[in-house]
Amino acid sequence: MKASLTRRQFTRQAASAGLLLGSAQASGARPNVVVLLTDDQRWDSLGCMGNPIIRTPHIDRLSQRGVTFENHFVTTSICMTSRASIFSGLYARAHQINDFEKPFTEQQFSRIYPEMMRQTGYHTGFIGKYGVGGAKVMPAGRFDYWRGFPGQGHYYQKRPDGSFIHLTELMGDQALEFLRGAPASKPFCLSISFKAPHVQDEHPQQFLFDPAHADWYKDVRIPPPKKADPKYVSMLPIEAHRSENRRRWAVRFSTPELYQESAKGYYRLITEVDDVVGRIQAELERMGAASNTVILYTGDNGFYLGERGLAGKWFMHEESIRTPLIVHDPRLPRSVWGSRRRNMSLSIDIAPTLIQAAGLTPHPSTQGRNLYPLLEGGSPPWRTEWFYEHNYEHPWIPQSEGVRTERWKYARYIHTAPPFEELYDLQNDPEEERSLTGEAAHRERLEAMRARWRTWRANLEAWRPDGAWKEPV
Repeated sequence: MKASLTRRQFTRQAASAGLLLGSAQASGARPNVVVLLTDDQRWDSLGCMGNPIIRTPHIDRLSQRGVTFENHFVTTSICMTSRASIFSGLYARAHQINDFEKPFTEQQFSRIYPEMMRQTGYHTGFIGKYGVGGAKVMPAGRFDYWRGFPGQGHYYQKRPDGSFIHLTELMGDQALEFLRGAPASKPFCLSISFKAPHVQDEHPQQFLFDPAHADWYKDVRIPPPKKADPKYVSMLPIEAHRSENRRRWAVRFSTPELYQESAKGYYRLITEVDDVVGRIQAELERMGAASNTVILYTGDNGFYLGERGLAGKWFMHEESIRTPLIVHDPRLPRSVWGSRRRNMSLSIDIAPTLIQAAGLTPHPSTQGRNLYPLLEGGSPPWRTEWFYEHNYEHPWIPQSEGVRTERWKYARYIHTAPPFEELYDLQNDPEEERSLTGEAAHRERLEAMRARWRTWRANLEAWRPDGAWKEPV
């Protein structure tokens, strides 16, 4: 298909190929798409996810008008690998982006959601932290509007006149610039990749919110987490005791005063993102585009707020792997607006879902699932387990893998000697306070989960980019 394809030609070709499926996709004009991705935002840091303190009214409104996934997970909890999975719908073992310098191959890039949309007539834009590959491989020429940056970026920015502006506000300005400049003759796809609420690494303050918002949460006490006591570190392998997680815990959460300062900074950064979400919603309504714009909100990985005496992410505990996912598609029937799904959704599901929203078909090798059967209120056969992998090579971050089911979680630290394992019964121990690996009563379960880990690993290693993917049975 060429970018100049008319709506009638697209609809006819797509229909003949069986691409327009379900009530949302069959509604006529191809929708606009806005993807909002935060950095280091855990699932419970939104009002709509039950947090009684944080103020996120605009994101909560998305939840009220969309579908909220209560059990959404990343398949790898580190930024560059997770972003590659979000773009591509592939596990890390498939796309093999496990460091900060490796970019997509040309074949991989041709199958990520913004490129597929651009090749079929979408006006595409990218704003913020790109995260896949180093500074020399930023794909600026592959988007119609590019305001991306390599690495972590910096919160404190200057306008052309030299005045101060916070990065999150600047990205909001850029989002409105894109929307106002998008051609009326094309649908658009805008991906906004916030730095917030990630810390400014090595800065003494860590959580660099806009100083104008210093009063936000000033008079609130944020309760420390149940597992704040570092005694929980003793449950982890010795390598975790001297890990990067512990170093970062020391500068963020090691005293009650530090905890309050850091947690409030984290909340302020998220509320600043919420303000930008509100500005985008208002602009879409002003433009008359809100009724045909899909908005997806999610995070690239979770974040320890001092649980287990840790900061950062990387390991397989819920705080690290569980993130928000809200999808607002105004074409969906009103009966599903405000609904919540408990099915396990994954970061690799985002690309095939967005591709499907645009009326296209993901490549058969894609490993994620299209979420539209769930978004439309159906009860399709769904995954009951998935594979976790974190294979970034770092001397102070132990590599880990595992399998999570609806009830059980098996985590395995790969390079410890012998391999260190965790087994949790999430039904009876949702806080993951008691690993069952050494208990005779659970030996059979442990062996079964080990076997599933081996099966998943072998299946993913057998994946080929031009084959058809099937989950292991």
